[in-house]
Amino acid sequence: MPDYHFPTDFLWGAGTSSYQIEGATREDGRGESIWDRFARTPEKVVNGDTGDVACDHYHRYPQDVALMKELGLRAYRFSIAWPRILPQGDGAVNQAGLDFYDRLVDTLLEAGIVPFATLYHWDLPQALQERQGGWADRAIAEQFAHYADVVSRRLGDRVKFWATHNEPKIAALLGHLYGMHAPGLRDPEITARVVHHLLLAHGEAVPVLRRNVGEGAQIGIVLTLSPVVAPDEQWPVMDALHNRMFADPIFKGTYPAELVASGMLPGLADVPDDMAAIRQPLDFLGVNYYSRFVLDNADDGMRIVPTDAEKTAMGWEVYPQGMYEVLTRVQRDYAPPAVYVTENGAAYEDRLEDGRVHDAARISYLRRHFVAAHRALQEGVPLRGYFVWSLLDNFEWAFGYTRRFGIVYVDFDTQERIWKDSAYFYRDVIAHDRVTAESVP
Repeated sequence: MPDYHFPTDFLWGAGTSSYQIEGATREDGRGESIWDRFARTPEKVVNGDTGDVACDHYHRYPQDVALMKELGLRAYRFSIAWPRILPQGDGAVNQAGLDFYDRLVDTLLEAGIVPFATLYHWDLPQALQERQGGWADRAIAEQFAHYADVVSRRLGDRVKFWATHNEPKIAALLGHLYGMHAPGLRDPEITARVVHHLLLAHGEAVPVLRRNVGEGAQIGIVLTLSPVVAPDEQWPVMDALHNRMFADPIFKGTYPAELVASGMLPGLADVPDDMAAIRQPLDFLGVNYYSRFVLDNADDGMRIVPTDAEKTAMGWEVYPQGMYEVLTRVQRDYAPPAVYVTENGAAYEDRLEDGRVHDAARISYLRRHFVAAHRALQEGVPLRGYFVWSLLDNFEWAFGYTRRFGIVYVDFDTQERIWKDSAYFYRDVIAHDRVTAESVP
């Protein structure tokens, strides 16, 4: 099998998010988030799991950064917990929260690791949800811009890579249309407002970040994208829902006409002044890719057709070709200046055996997706980096601790970190900027 060589300045990294790993949810002035509340709602999260402790990263970040350095990571993608900075969503700033991210960023830089920050990875302050309905209220756009201002004033001298949102589609649909994520709503009209306000908040935050970060600023957004397979009559709407609902407004200044006409999200419509604010020049697009969507004749956009294909522990089809399809489509349709794969990975039934985790399936998954990304790179996609999801096993949202995505195993009873075989594999890939069949240990 041939070698697949990546540029020597390629930004190999790994990702996490605040609620999934930090823990310390009631320490040092942090406010309650919608996920704290949702996780305590009966039957919403498997086993009643919460992020109260998670990976205890809040206290163990020096150990985790040392682990990243040993892996050879060139970048680390993390999110900032809004309720740790502004416990009430706006108003008084919690300096202890800013101090934590100060320490984390400095420790990363001392280890030679580029910090890649995301402002919103779903842990909205519960106070905003209770006071105004969270993302359903237009005031949140200005509140988000204020939050962006507070954080980037403190960290912007050292953090140059900033993403406004992580997967706003998931926050909108799973949180407000299907009720599977916090805040657990099922309302199409509210969902339409949430979509618009997530976009407007992004648009309001971009110039704030650019001003505060200054020279060298790299500002973008992270979207989850997937090839869609659906009956011909459904495909335009389903593709618009899953791939274009956020990308089209950001890069073209308009919502997909097919989605608006479908009435799936009543009230979703272009507002000229808002669309101009949303369409801010960006420096990069982050792409999260896991699998493709294969839909049956249902009109809800969620039903996956069972197949005999190879699947992960999430039940998702392993479809590396989709990585190539998504990356090349992004370049063809939107031509962002730079692209990063900001999440790609897989959950499997990992077990400790004699002190090791032999996760050959994950290695195979990653290797095949690296090769697909390399093919897109060779065809002119400005792919600048790749962040494996995830660095650590963590709180996997509604699945609690029953799904393990990490390349590092976490014993949640002892908080011991144990490298899986996939971590050794990834270290080798990074060290040589090369993927080969022989990279598998």
